[in-house]
Amino acid sequence: MAESTKNATLTIGDKTVELPIFSPTSGPDVIDIRKLYAQAGVFTYDPGFTSTASCDSTITFIDGDEGILTHRGYPIGELAEKSHYLEVCYLLLYGELPSPTELEDFEDRVTNHTMLHEQMMNFFRGFRRDAHPMAVMVGVVGAMSAFYHDSTDINDEWQREVASIRLIAKMPTIAAMAFKYTIGQPFVYPRNDLDYASNFLRMCFAVPAEDYVVDPILSRAMDRIFTLHADHEQNASTSTVRLASSSGANPFACIAAGIACLWGPAHGGANQACLEMLKEIGTPDRIPEFIARAKDKDDPFRLMGFGHRVYKNFDPRATVMKQSADEVLELMGVENNPILQVAKELEKQALEDPYFADKKLFPNVDFYSGIILEAMGFPTSMFTPIFALARTVGWISQWKEQLNDPQLKIGRPRQLYQGADVRSYVDIEKR
Repeated sequence: MAESTKNATLTIGDKTVELPIFSPTSGPDVIDIRKLYAQAGVFTYDPGFTSTASCDSTITFIDGDEGILTHRGYPIGELAEKSHYLEVCYLLLYGELPSPTELEDFEDRVTNHTMLHEQMMNFFRGFRRDAHPMAVMVGVVGAMSAFYHDSTDINDEWQREVASIRLIAKMPTIAAMAFKYTIGQPFVYPRNDLDYASNFLRMCFAVPAEDYVVDPILSRAMDRIFTLHADHEQNASTSTVRLASSSGANPFACIAAGIACLWGPAHGGANQACLEMLKEIGTPDRIPEFIARAKDKDDPFRLMGFGHRVYKNFDPRATVMKQSADEVLELMGVENNPILQVAKELEKQALEDPYFADKKLFPNVDFYSGIILEAMGFPTSMFTPIFALARTVGWISQWKEQLNDPQLKIGRPRQLYQGADVRSYVDIEKR
């Protein structure tokens, strides 16, 4: 923890409280209120925790006003352009970019853990065929603690490392099997001669009847989707993982909790909501109608995939994702896909409209990732599982960082109670 160099003075009635102020490497100063209740007898009230720092971290930094996102200090645009997902995983987990030898060793360890315990196949078959893939992933990842007993002791540093590698390695296999199960096709086992993204695409789209060769453009686009979703600071699902971890829960339970939180449409389901909006628009000629509705304050319709709660400028991930979207659409074509036709035209008209520019409602990463996944042939139900797959390394990095934090305490938010005051119980015959 950094040393405080200045204080804030808070006056409450006749009490004056000095609160330390910490200055981060980047971003606004933070007022330390840990002793506020003990010194002044009051709590703070911050629904959504939008003005509260729940921890200190060295992993990811976001400046939403300037459109900045860095991992361990490296801008996300540079990482997405010059690096690849597993190298970014190493960076997030260990704090530095790997040497060639370190990267080779890390990739080998991940590759050699991609298979699932064979008994877990029975676990998949316990779900209905029409189960949402996210429901399957929550159950299967949570159940990993019943199969991998040798990596659940959070106090053992080696077991934490093994659990980390297992989760990163097996999540594509779990996600692909959840997909295969819901469409009634046989599971496809991973292959150690393929890279991380290509292996996932093959497990999703290969069938025993014929060989499947992954197109390098699609593999690169998928790798970029993974990279651009790897971590995003203290968002809802990451905070959920940290909160679960603070109780001492095993790593598989913590990551399952993160997947459950990510499932919400306001979080990981945003790109799915974007595609559903494009389906609602239907054809390019209806776009002006929906743009007009988006500008109408009295109309509940909103353009999904435009703007971002954090970024008050252009989403830094969207620039790279747009490049991938253009490459994939050129490869796959949009002529026979009305949804993709609507997406391309909507992007064009929105970027040319001063209304959206003035309000900084630019297409975000969810808009472009949804377009790419649709073009690849994924149903919208798989968008969030792919997000969960990519975000796993961020959750694990945050989990490991928290366990090494000497200030770790179980999470216990306070509340502003607005219910009934103390009252006496009334016997049922007198009510």
